[in-house]
Amino acid sequence: MDDSNNPDDALNKPARAKPRESGQVMWEETTQASGKVGASVIAEFVRHLPNKPGVYRMINTSGDVLYVGKAKSLKKRVQNYARGVGHGGNRTARMIAETATMEFVTTHTETEALLLEANLIKRLRPRFNVLIRDDKSFPYILLSGDHEAPGLFKFRGARSREGSYYGPFANAGAVNTTINALQRIFLVRTCTDSFYANRTRPCLLHQIKRCSAPCTGEISVEDYADLVKQTKDFLTGKSKDIKNRFSKRMQEASEALDFETAALYRDRLQALSHVQGHQGINPQTIVEADVFAVHQESGQFCIQVFFFRTGQNWGNRAYFPRADKSFEETEVLEAFVSQFYDDKPVPRLILLSHEIAQADLLAAALTTKAGRKVDISKPQRGEKRDIVKQVSRNAAEALSRKIAESANQKNLLTGVQEVFGLEQIPRRIEVYDNSHIMGSSAVGAMIVTGPDGFAKNQYRKFNIKNEDLTPGDDFGMMREVFTRRFARLIKEHGDRQHTDQDDEDTLPPWPDLVLIDGGAGQLSAVQTVMSELGLEGQIPLVGVAKGPDRDAGRERFFMPHKPSFSLPLRDPVLCFIQRMRDEAHRFAIGTHRARRKKELVKNPLDEIAGIGPGRKRALLHHFGSAKATSRAGIEDLKSVEGISEAMAQTIYDHFQKG
Repeated sequence: MDDSNNPDDALNKPARAKPRESGQVMWEETTQASGKVGASVIAEFVRHLPNKPGVYRMINTSGDVLYVGKAKSLKKRVQNYARGVGHGGNRTARMIAETATMEFVTTHTETEALLLEANLIKRLRPRFNVLIRDDKSFPYILLSGDHEAPGLFKFRGARSREGSYYGPFANAGAVNTTINALQRIFLVRTCTDSFYANRTRPCLLHQIKRCSAPCTGEISVEDYADLVKQTKDFLTGKSKDIKNRFSKRMQEASEALDFETAALYRDRLQALSHVQGHQGINPQTIVEADVFAVHQESGQFCIQVFFFRTGQNWGNRAYFPRADKSFEETEVLEAFVSQFYDDKPVPRLILLSHEIAQADLLAAALTTKAGRKVDISKPQRGEKRDIVKQVSRNAAEALSRKIAESANQKNLLTGVQEVFGLEQIPRRIEVYDNSHIMGSSAVGAMIVTGPDGFAKNQYRKFNIKNEDLTPGDDFGMMREVFTRRFARLIKEHGDRQHTDQDDEDTLPPWPDLVLIDGGAGQLSAVQTVMSELGLEGQIPLVGVAKGPDRDAGRERFFMPHKPSFSLPLRDPVLCFIQRMRDEAHRFAIGTHRARRKKELVKNPLDEIAGIGPGRKRALLHHFGSAKATSRAGIEDLKSVEGISEAMAQTIYDHFQKG
């Protein structure tokens, strides 16, 4: 693929078709000066388009991408839109009517176009595409490869560390269960490298037969490497071979009258059998596969995903993609799977609940991505079909629960609207709380809730930075939190009056209601900030004060220019507000404890510019402690590996001035 197919370039390049020496065509951003929209605008592009595969984007007058699609022939596909007929009053007709311009990128093959399409959809999140709502990363198991005694760890994030990664797992609980089982079976260490380096005798895990203790030489490097290899074999689906190997070694030890070793292998065999027999649905005919099932109800979709690795169920997760109700189940499923593997490893087998139109093309694209053959199918018989049916039942049940919860949430939000006299049902409610101990490690916290419940990816924490505040000044802390929060909101989204909040499928950036944990004093402090920022009267503010003796159910509510009031003890809206306040309190307390813990273990060396983890480790290993380092002379500091004369002077000056 040449430069014209780079996704980053595709996002930023602007306008006309330009012939290239390679024979490819580069399509760049064009602005329609005429201001026209609809099929006539699309028709203007058709005559310039090649009969080549590629990706197209439909864009409205505001510059927002409406839709990203791929085509085997760009000219033929766009020609269909240009006709402007045959689309009725459905989603496609609305999309065409709003299109003001288009952008194109040609690719060598339709497979490349499919991969680029998935990448752009996840980046741009166009309104008329099927979108994955929940894009949280999955946890994996890491068997490290940068240590003489590899360790087994739970891992999430960028794969920057050398080693072997296994997963995905549906949740952290599934990872913990698997790691615990692997400890019992293979006795591989799970401690950190620093803990390993400082051991002088085996830890408790060795005593309870969960670790072979390579840290203190209880097992040789060669024998430990064999344990690591067995772990890799198990995690790549060779559990039957391992079971046979354990059984053979147990028998050999027994015949040699080495009953202690025989008992060890017996225990490991029992642990292995337990893992294979107690992980939910463990199929006999599936070693490595992801199973997808889609269900539609009341214009909403649910896609349930089950993960199978090493012949075991590694958990499942339900997704509720954003898709127009005019989409068919098969269309949603196909779009979902093509996006799902944009940033995840691809298994050898993908099982689906429905036949999709471009299964062969999608399989070819994922084969290219994975570097090995990937099969996609809808099983017709046997155990695989039974598993797909079970996943489909889970999808239907998850969607039913989601619809019921959404209905209840909508009723509660309607109740909030009535209680506080809001102009509309709130789609974004923000709740604020502070946490500190006598002013130390002070933090502010914001939680967010909306039609789909708590939106944890929208939560924010604020480390209180103002050193002039009197310790324990709740009003001052609240002023700092609101100043930082809403000044940034104005900077990123502009004035609230001119911000588009009409997309019902996403949480708006601006809150429709703000709840403050506190009474009239906290409310007054917040009002002052809002007035200074030019937001006075634009956002409803409510202070939630705890009742006498801090009894739940006796809260009083304070609103600007209105008398305070309480709600009946068993009012559902009161319970809803209490739940939101408790969640804000939980988040604030957790954030405060994390900051306090970090400050308790803070090292004076961390305050010196230029001292990173490597130099810090070298200094501590050389002198034994930060206190001993503070007493060292320049010549002693220079003798430490990685400490130059200039850095030694910096360290010496820091402690002398301190």
